[in-house]
Amino acid sequence: MTVPSPSVSTPHGEGVAAINTGLEMPPFLIGGGDCADRIARLDWSATALGPVGSWPISLTTTLALVLRSAVPYLLFWGEDGVMLYNDAYANFVGDGHPGLLGKTVHDGWPQYAAFNDVIMTAGFGGKTLHFPDLPATLYRNGQETQAWANFDTSPIVDGQGKPVGVLCLLADTTQRVLAERRAAFLLTLADHMRALETPTAIMALAAERLGEELSASRVFYAEITSKGWMTVERDYARGVSSIVGRHSLVSFGPDLLAAYRGGAPVVVTNVDADDRLSDGARSGLQAREVGAFVDVVLFEETEWVGLLAVQSATPRIWSPEEEALIQNVGERVKVAVERARAEMALRKLKNTLEQQVVERTAEIRRYHEIVEAIASPICAFDTDYRLIAFNKAHNQEFRRVFGFDTKIGDVFPDQFVPDQRDAIRALMTRALTGEHFTVTEAFGSPDLAKPIWEITYTPLRDGAGRVIAAFHQATDISERLKAAAELEAAQEALRQSQKVEAMGSLTGGVAHDFNNLLTPIIGSLDMLMRRGSGTAREQRLIDGALQSAERAKTLVQRLLAFARRQPLQPTAVDLGQLVDSMADLIESTVGPTITLEVEVADTLPPARADANQLEMALLNLAVNARDAMPSGGTLSVKVHRCEVDGQQTTDVPAGDYICLSVGDTGMGMDEETRLRAIEPFFSTKGVGKGTGLGLSMVHGLAAQLGGGLTISSALGHGTAITLWLPLSDVGTATAAPVVPAPARADGIGTVLLVDDEDLVRMSTADMLADLGYGVVEASSGEQALELVQAGLRPDLLVTDHLMPGMSGAQLARELQDRLAGLRSLIVSGYAEAEGLDVEVARLTKPFRSEELAASLAAIGASTAGSRAAPEEGDAAQPIIA
Repeated sequence: MTVPSPSVSTPHGEGVAAINTGLEMPPFLIGGGDCADRIARLDWSATALGPVGSWPISLTTTLALVLRSAVPYLLFWGEDGVMLYNDAYANFVGDGHPGLLGKTVHDGWPQYAAFNDVIMTAGFGGKTLHFPDLPATLYRNGQETQAWANFDTSPIVDGQGKPVGVLCLLADTTQRVLAERRAAFLLTLADHMRALETPTAIMALAAERLGEELSASRVFYAEITSKGWMTVERDYARGVSSIVGRHSLVSFGPDLLAAYRGGAPVVVTNVDADDRLSDGARSGLQAREVGAFVDVVLFEETEWVGLLAVQSATPRIWSPEEEALIQNVGERVKVAVERARAEMALRKLKNTLEQQVVERTAEIRRYHEIVEAIASPICAFDTDYRLIAFNKAHNQEFRRVFGFDTKIGDVFPDQFVPDQRDAIRALMTRALTGEHFTVTEAFGSPDLAKPIWEITYTPLRDGAGRVIAAFHQATDISERLKAAAELEAAQEALRQSQKVEAMGSLTGGVAHDFNNLLTPIIGSLDMLMRRGSGTAREQRLIDGALQSAERAKTLVQRLLAFARRQPLQPTAVDLGQLVDSMADLIESTVGPTITLEVEVADTLPPARADANQLEMALLNLAVNARDAMPSGGTLSVKVHRCEVDGQQTTDVPAGDYICLSVGDTGMGMDEETRLRAIEPFFSTKGVGKGTGLGLSMVHGLAAQLGGGLTISSALGHGTAITLWLPLSDVGTATAAPVVPAPARADGIGTVLLVDDEDLVRMSTADMLADLGYGVVEASSGEQALELVQAGLRPDLLVTDHLMPGMSGAQLARELQDRLAGLRSLIVSGYAEAEGLDVEVARLTKPFRSEELAASLAAIGASTAGSRAAPEEGDAAQPIIA
C-alpha cells in the first residue's frame, strides 16, 4: 500500500522528517492506528533506529503490541531512547503529538531530563519502576493543562536477554487526583468554617480559599432578598477592585435571570460574546473588570437566598470539575452561614438565660425552647451531668439506639450501656471545662443500633465567665461513612479489574504472536526430523530443539488459557465418565503415597466443556495437589451439581453448574497466597519448579467456558479447588462406531494456502508439498479470491483465520459458495473466532506435519462419507478437526 505524505506539526521542535516512500506498509504496523501510519511515513534513516526494514524483530514485535493496545504505551528504544508510542499515549500528551514521535527522550522532554535519566538507567539495568500519580504539565488544544498518571516502566530485552529498550505503561489518574484534591479542599474548608462564629468571617474565608484554589480574579458570597437585591459583605479580589455593597440582579437582564431560576450554575466564558447578557449588564460587568464568571444560585425551597460568584478578569473556559467545586462550596457556605446565625442566636439566648438556669428551674424551659428550634438532635446538661433540656429529635434518636426515652433530670452518662458510660462522661467533662469541640464516636446498644455520630459540644457560661452547662449536638453520619467506604471499595475493585484485563490483553497478544513464530519453527524441525537428514548428532540436536519448541507451545497454550484466548471446541461432556476414565492416570501420576478418592453424584446432566482441555486441567490440579502433600495424603476428586442463586458472595455468575472439585490434605495456603493463587507467573514451588501458569490456565479455561474457579484453603488444613462448568444445552452424543481414518491425507489435488505471515505460509507449504499436494499460495483473502476468479480450481482450502481485511471464515464461506465440494481447513492459534462457522474444520497453531495430515485426512474422510450416501437435498458438510 502507498503511504501518503503527512502533515506533521511539532510543538517540541522538528521531529523525524516525513517522506512519501511509495512502499508498502510493513505488516507489523498494519492495524496499529494513526501512530502506526505516521511511523510508516517517517524517514527513520536519520535516527539511531535506521530504516524500518532493518529494525530487529524484538523492536517490531514489541511495537506491534504497543500500537494495538488500548492503554497508553510509550517505548524508548536504544540507549538514546528514541520514542515510539500508540494512539492512546498520543491522546494523553495532546499537542505534544506528533512532534514527539521519533525523537530521543532528552530532545522530546528536556524539562524532565533528570527523571528520564532515572528511567533509562533503571531500564537498561534490567529493573522495573513504578511512579504513582506522577504530575505532568501538558498542552492540549493550545492550553496548559496539569495531568497526573501512574507510570510503570520495564526493560525490553533482545534474544540474548540484553536490554535494548524501555516500555512505559501509563494509567491516567488525573480525574482521581483532582477529585481527591477537591475533596481535601472541601473537607479542610468545612473544618475551618466550622471554627468561625460569624457569617461575615465564613463568607470571607470561603471567598479567599476558593479564589486561591481556582486562581480567580474575584470571588464573593452574597445574600439575596426577595426583591432581587444582593448584598456583598466581603469579597476576595486579586488584581481587580472590590465590589462590596448592594447590587440589583434585575439589571442583569431577563435572560440571565431566567437562567438563575433554572437552578443550575450559570456559566459565562466570555462576557463580551454571551447573548444572555443585556447591553447594560455587559457594560456593567466589563466596568467591574469581569471577563468570565460562574454564578451558583442557592435556594431555600423555592426562594433565592444566596449567590456564590467566581469571576475572571479575562475570558476563561471553566471545566466541569471547577463548576462542581463552586456548587459544592456554595452549598457548604450556605449551611455554614445558617449554622453561624443559629449559633449566634443560641449564644445570645445563652447569655441572657445562663444566670436564670442556675437560679430558677422554671427558666430551664427556655433551654428547651432553644434546642427545640434546632432540627438536629441536641440536649443540654448541667455540671452534674444531668439533662436540663432536649428536643424531639434527640429523644427519637435515643429511643432508636437504646430503646427508651430520656427525662429531664436524668444523669446523662448513666443512660448509656456500661462499656460506653466512661467515654461519654469524659467528653461531657471536656465540655464542662469550657472547651468547644467536635468528635466522631460510635454509641448505641449492640442489640438495636450503634451508629457513628459526629458530636459537637458547646459550653455555656454565666456573666462571670463560669461554665454552668453545655450543649451536646449529635448527627448520625453512619450512612455517609458507609457510602464513602463502599465508593473506595468499588474504585479499588475497578482498578484491580482494569489491571487484570490489561494484563490479559497483553498476554493474549504476546501468545498469539508466539504461536505464529512457533508454527514455522515446529513445522521445519518436524520435517527435518522425519526426513532423517544429517548425522546422528544433528538428529539429536534437532530432536532437542523440537522438544524445546513443544514446551514453548505448551507454555503459549497456558498463556492463551489465562488470557481466555485459547481456541476451544466445547461440547456436551459427561464429567463422571471423564473422571472415571482418568482415575488410573491420576493414580499413577500422584504416586503410591497418596490415596485417590473419587465421588461422582448420580444422574448428572452433561456440562458444556472442551474435553481435552478439561482433562489437562484435571491432571494439572492433581499434580498441584500431589506437590502440596510431599509426605503423602488423600486426593479427592468430586463431581456434583451446584447452583448459584445470586445471593451468595462468589465470583461465579448466578446459574446451574456441574462442579468438579479437586481437594488435598496437604499444607494449605494462607489468605494472602490464596488470593494471589490464580495470578499469572505466581508460584510457591520455588525457582525452576513451575511456571506459575497452571492455576491461571485452569481459571482462564473455566471463565472462557462461562463458569468460574473458587479456592478454599487454610494453612495446615489442605486445599480444595472447584471448577464451575455450565450445563450443556444439548445432551451427550451417543457413541457411534468408529471408522478408522487414514493416518495421512491422500496428497491428491491442489491446495490453496492463504496466510498473511510469510514464514508460517512457507512452512505450511513445505508440509503440504511433502504430503504430495500441489500448493498455490496467497498472502490474503482478497488475493485468494483473485486467483479463483482468474480460473484456479483448488480441491482444498487451508487458510489462517485472523488476517487483515477478509478473515479465514469469510474466505471459506465465499469460496464454498463459488466452488461446490471445496473442502476447507481453518488454522488459528487464537480464540477470537468471531464469524467462524462450527461446520468448518479447524487446526490449532502451532502444529506438526502429522497433525496437518490428520486434519486433512479427517475432512477428506468426512467428504467421502458424505458422497457415499447423501440425503436428497442435503449438501455434504466437513467435520470439525
